[in-house]
Amino acid sequence: MAGPEGLRALVPAASVGRISRRAVLSGFVVLGATGALTSCSRSTAFASSALPDGAVEDHLNVYSWGDYSDPANIAKFQKSGTTVQLDSFGSNEELIAKLGATRGTSGYDVVVPTGNYIPMMSANGLLQELDHSYLTNFENIDPLYRDQSWDPGNKYSVCKNWGTTGYVYDSRVITRELTSWADFLEVAQNEASKNLSVLEDPWEVTSMYFAANGIDPNTTKKADLDAAEEFLVNKLAPHIKAFNSSAVQSGMPEETFVLMQAFNGDVRQGLLVSDVPEAWKFVYPTPTANIWMDTWAIAMGSQNMDAAYAFIDFMLEPEVSFRELDYIGYNTGVTGVEKMAREREFERPDLVFPSAEVVQRLTPAVVNEASERLVAIMNRMMAKAGS
Repeated sequence: MAGPEGLRALVPAASVGRISRRAVLSGFVVLGATGALTSCSRSTAFASSALPDGAVEDHLNVYSWGDYSDPANIAKFQKSGTTVQLDSFGSNEELIAKLGATRGTSGYDVVVPTGNYIPMMSANGLLQELDHSYLTNFENIDPLYRDQSWDPGNKYSVCKNWGTTGYVYDSRVITRELTSWADFLEVAQNEASKNLSVLEDPWEVTSMYFAANGIDPNTTKKADLDAAEEFLVNKLAPHIKAFNSSAVQSGMPEETFVLMQAFNGDVRQGLLVSDVPEAWKFVYPTPTANIWMDTWAIAMGSQNMDAAYAFIDFMLEPEVSFRELDYIGYNTGVTGVEKMAREREFERPDLVFPSAEVVQRLTPAVVNEASERLVAIMNRMMAKAGS
């Protein structure tokens, strides 16, 4: 199936290990994905349950982010008789290019795309439609984390891990209470000037302006984009000290910033190593912020479909899910995992389990025709901040 004309993807440049998996979805670039997605075919699908009842293949190929599953869980699954081969990619673009170029013969069974890439991948025949009858543990996923806008009905994917974006500030320097993106932008130009870090992510940075001004963060309107560029480049950028998605990892213990835009799980990691965690306050800002979700999916052309379903279903078991949470530091979306975390003295659960009220007002990022413009705005901001 030919890729859509002029298709572009907003994609992260690199990835690292479990602590900062989200923090390094940074340095986004716009890359042409059309070449990777041309001539894809749906005809290479393989039927599930080709083996006798209860049997699964003895091998499974998983293509995921680096160090993004608890080794103890992989070892436990392998006791069923299926050997798991884990390969890693560094960006959604790399995943898409690999699956697109091989036209259903990549050799991979289970893949881990970020949710907002599911529409692009499914439309181009890169993912197998899921048969939920083989996912008996699907009902373990909290309804809040099913049926997302980018995959209605979980037709192609199920939640692996999810998180959101907010900000953290040093209350010894910023003594007023902050609750919104409007508060963030105002204090960024005053108390936090030149001691401010923002994410290396065009959507995340521009969405601060959009949210603060009551604009859809996924807007494609030229007037909205023009207004955002004017403010972010000329008003906010001169106050930014760093564009650093992992700033909280060192910025909190070393106190190199007083205000940091950050992913919730990474703030938790920063607090765990800070000498004065009580000085830092994290905000789930109003009115909205990003809800990102990495997902389990099955690659088109998988030749180990029974093992793929068995593996995903295994990962949705509550005890297995808790081990994933404890290892990665981000919510798995499985019902009951929060209760388990609190009972087992998982530190700072408030930074992994926002309230339902917070979750319901979050907005997933969309890859759309404004993506290239957002990158251009980000590039101008970086130039302005460095001038």
